[in-house]
Amino acid sequence: MNRDPHKSKDFSQEEEAIARVREDLKQRFPLPPSTPAKNKRPTGKTLGLLLLAMVAGVAWVDPAYRSEHFASQVGQRQALQLADGSRVLLDSSTQMTVSWHLRSRQVELKAGQALFEVSPRVYRPFLVDAGLVGVRVVGTRFNVSRQEQDVQVSVAEGKVTVRAAATGLVTALEPGQQLRLQKGQEAQVKRVDVDDVTAWQQSRLVFESTPLEEVIGILQRYHRQPIRLMDPRLARLPVSGVFDSGHVDRLLALLPGILALSVSTAADGSVLIDSPGKKNNLQPR
Repeated sequence: MNRDPHKSKDFSQEEEAIARVREDLKQRFPLPPSTPAKNKRPTGKTLGLLLLAMVAGVAWVDPAYRSEHFASQVGQRQALQLADGSRVLLDSSTQMTVSWHLRSRQVELKAGQALFEVSPRVYRPFLVDAGLVGVRVVGTRFNVSRQEQDVQVSVAEGKVTVRAAATGLVTALEPGQQLRLQKGQEAQVKRVDVDDVTAWQQSRLVFESTPLEEVIGILQRYHRQPIRLMDPRLARLPVSGVFDSGHVDRLLALLPGILALSVSTAADGSVLIDSPGKKNNLQPR
């Protein structure tokens, strides 16, 4: 995704939102009548200042005035251009909600993976809620992956601050750095090849001594039937290689030749990964 430096700025939505808030305040908080004893009436300037203070108070709590929900299907990538000029690419099986606030732009990544290219707005940060972590940027390019309680944030351009929801610890990330946070564990920051992390844009999955359990979670995004690890002792087996996300079945069929395990298909279509040599009536892949 390429940033368009000539894209014009459109603040009409913010102005409309503030106008709606102003009218709502007039109805909810009518101005008090003048005090008869002093026989004084508030001047237009006083009323204006009071109304401005009330509007500023509402703006401070940053209310939302519009929200949008997006979801990609299994095997589908979805490219989005948001109202502020930011671009987002959703990976397969991804769910995301975008809400527009007076003082911020907010995204909740509920599941899946997305690559963000954020249009700069110094006065209006871009916030991503990915469950265990919150991401704050002004204008940059970064990738966020959320697989239940496992979240990874990888930075391609610019700077990103990541806040751990449980501890409040804030970490600043620069290009080529990735933060990973899993439930019950401390955040881990490491150097990564961002091209490998974002290779899913070209339907490539890059694994480098990646634990089998993690590989299965990633493959599940691209596979309609459940993939189940039957023997937990296999979870840490390392998987390395570059694979095509459009042909997950091929990778599953190759696994017994790479690792000491068996792959079979249950009656309901589920893929079962188990220790080799177990006797069962399931169909091998």
